[in-house]
Amino acid sequence: MKNFFDKILGKILGLFARAWWVEISTDLPQCVYYFGPFKKKDDATKAETGYVEDLTQEGATVLQMSVVKRLTPAQLTVEYSHQA
Repeated sequence: MKNFFDKILGKILGLFARAWWVEISTDLPQCVYYFGPFKKKDDATKAETGYVEDLTQEGATVLQMSVVKRLTPAQLTVEYSHQA
């Protein structure tokens, strides 16, 4: 039950206050992915590897990853189109 309340608290924290997020930029597709929110930076850092592995298994090329403290992103996946 405690884990359930921690998840709800994390979601509320992410909406109204700055929380920790894993931010991963990829090429092919050109995207920025946000995973979170996390209450603690250590929790986000520990989860980062799993997200990178998932994206890599889906065929994405990871360019950059970071753990950032920010408000909830408007979109959890931001896709950029190639411009000629």
